[in-house]
Amino acid sequence: MPRFRRIASVLCVAPLALALAACGSSEEGGITASEPLDPIAAPAGTSWVETAAETPEQGMRQGNPDAPLKLVEYASHTCHVCADFSKDAYAELDEYIAKGIVSYEIRNLVRDPIDLSYTLLARCGPPAAFHALAHQGWEDFDGLMQSIQARGAALDAAAQQPPETRFQALGEASGLIDFFAARGVSRDQAMTCLADTAKAQRIAEASQKQGDELAITGTPTFFLNGERIEGTNWISVEAALQKAGAR
Repeated sequence: MPRFRRIASVLCVAPLALALAACGSSEEGGITASEPLDPIAAPAGTSWVETAAETPEQGMRQGNPDAPLKLVEYASHTCHVCADFSKDAYAELDEYIAKGIVSYEIRNLVRDPIDLSYTLLARCGPPAAFHALAHQGWEDFDGLMQSIQARGAALDAAAQQPPETRFQALGEASGLIDFFAARGVSRDQAMTCLADTAKAQRIAEASQKQGDELAITGTPTFFLNGERIEGTNWISVEAALQKAGAR
């Protein structure tokens, strides 16, 4: 997507410490084999799929917080490989999460200010809404990116706004405010969330720090119980989960 890469490059003049990463690279790791794990029941009246929380690492975790298998994805909302993974994995991964044996945490590896704007909006509601909102953007990835690419001049102007209003301007210029309004995040909610520059800074700094410490060079990158998974698609991730005992 040459046009979008140009837009992303222009937007990165914003004075935030943004970790820029490629889309679709991975490193090899090793997963320990295990016998099949027994399901773990959720507390009465609850569902592990609807159990969610923000983590100290600035990630958003879905599922049993004490699940024996902890899957972490470093992801970008503007990465087409992340979109492909979400489309392939969403329903099947929920089945593993529902059994209480797998938790799934998305940590944002921020590639550009549009990515960070989407991140702020996806976190605008309760934690339980985050994974669905992330998935909906990836599910409509091609249409959303085409719409954004067509707004180059408006995005360039928005990027020049002062820090306290920049993400609001980017949300307007990119069409993301309208995109989220159609998914239950009101305009007033969106504007409030996009004005939270402290949260934007925390997410960006966590992205930079973790990307450097873990030598992450691309999105998506997956870890299972701290071990890097080889591969970037659902086939690779499911194979690692099953090797580790998920059934």
